[in-house]
Amino acid sequence: MAKGVRYESVEEGYFEKRGLRRHAGVVALWALGVGAVISGHFSGWNLGLAAGGWGGMLIAAILIAVMYLGLVFCIAEMSPALPHTGGAYSFARKAMGPWGGFITGLCENVEYVITPAVIVSFIGAYLGAILGTPTSFQPVLWIFCYAFFIWLNVLGVELSFRLTVGITLAALACLIAFFVSALPVSDLGRWAFNIGIGADGAPVELANGGGPFLPFGIMGALSALPFAVWLFLAIEQLPLAAEESVDPVRDMPKGIILGMLTLMVSATLILWLNAGLPPGAFKLAASTEPLLDGFRAIYGDGIAKGLSLVAVIGLVASFHTIIFAKGRQIYSLSRAGYFPRGLSVTHSKHQTPHVAMIGGSVVALGLMLVIWFGMGEEAGTAVISGTLLNMAVFGAMISYIMQALSFILLRRNQPGLPRPFLSPFGVPGAMITIAIAVVTIGFQLADPVYRAGVIGVAIWFAVGIAYFAAIGRNKLVLSPEEAFAEGAQAKAGD
Repeated sequence: MAKGVRYESVEEGYFEKRGLRRHAGVVALWALGVGAVISGHFSGWNLGLAAGGWGGMLIAAILIAVMYLGLVFCIAEMSPALPHTGGAYSFARKAMGPWGGFITGLCENVEYVITPAVIVSFIGAYLGAILGTPTSFQPVLWIFCYAFFIWLNVLGVELSFRLTVGITLAALACLIAFFVSALPVSDLGRWAFNIGIGADGAPVELANGGGPFLPFGIMGALSALPFAVWLFLAIEQLPLAAEESVDPVRDMPKGIILGMLTLMVSATLILWLNAGLPPGAFKLAASTEPLLDGFRAIYGDGIAKGLSLVAVIGLVASFHTIIFAKGRQIYSLSRAGYFPRGLSVTHSKHQTPHVAMIGGSVVALGLMLVIWFGMGEEAGTAVISGTLLNMAVFGAMISYIMQALSFILLRRNQPGLPRPFLSPFGVPGAMITIAIAVVTIGFQLADPVYRAGVIGVAIWFAVGIAYFAAIGRNKLVLSPEEAFAEGAQAKAGD
């Protein structure tokens, strides 16, 4: 048994109350990965234009794509070797013991709780524009979205995956329609390069474009790294569906690799075509609805309002799928005793982790409402769409470092572990992932505007670690992840 922790015997029927059903194949897993990320191609990525200009954002996107490629191939190797719902936590648990597993799980927890909050703020902005509601109505839209999509996720894994495939395809169809429409009229030189530097060093809008490729230099490009993450953030959630996959050993690597390739194509096109339309990169950098701005530029305000009904599908796809992931992530840590065990009870009829989904969503929504009413509408909107985004990215970056480190340690210390899939990039790919993630964290810490978000994550970690040190480590359960990591013969929950 691992040192510093204690396993408890659980009551009869413990795992029966925490059962999941298998349903997902390659297409469903691909849709889960793409759907989780796709909102970042509708809103969020554009904030990086303010940090680095278009050229800086392009460089940042390339670096982040390299980081994610390294991560995705690490996960493609580890997930069929350790096919448990714990995902990143289970990888780190096997490689670094209970404390390493818990800290990795806590990092992912920040990401999966906070990311839907950022996405629902973008959904609210789109819906507000469509419905013509005042800004003060935003919290009502957030509450409705959370309630509705939690309900859909509770109704069963079959419905969740069917809906995931449907809305992911719809979101991609919307993007394809935009790409086809924008291709003949996009003008990078005129609109993407309309950011310059004034005499006082502040960015200025260039009326006729033709500005520098890197208006803020290479440091500006590196400052855009946290925002480029939004183009791929959450692709790593696929292993959380391992115990609901029909054949995770065969399908998990295929699903995540195909998903990453899909996202790379879409990210390239959105960065090129959306920034090449009016109002241009300068104003797009502050927009909460950049894709809708692009539709307006092509079709005018009237038809764009109708198209925005379609555009919101991309945000809905990510919101729905990350709520799915959040439920499984909290469920897994709770089932093993790291979080309070009551959070892992599944629905008696649908066998979905409803308590985990509701609990995580209440925390996120509560945080949004405190910010909104505590800071006021305008300041609250900026904090939710900016600072909370950085909180999610900061948690994700530490999680990526821990997962890549787990990959390296498993390669070194567990050479005999059966690996149905081998990463072609191996240890060097994992090391590149770690290096880029560390640089991204460094530029988050250097930005005084978003340093508050990093501090918020530090507080989250402190509370979680204090709970585990005082309570959680003495109440662990030999769940499938724990039994596998311990090398025990226990088959509880299998």
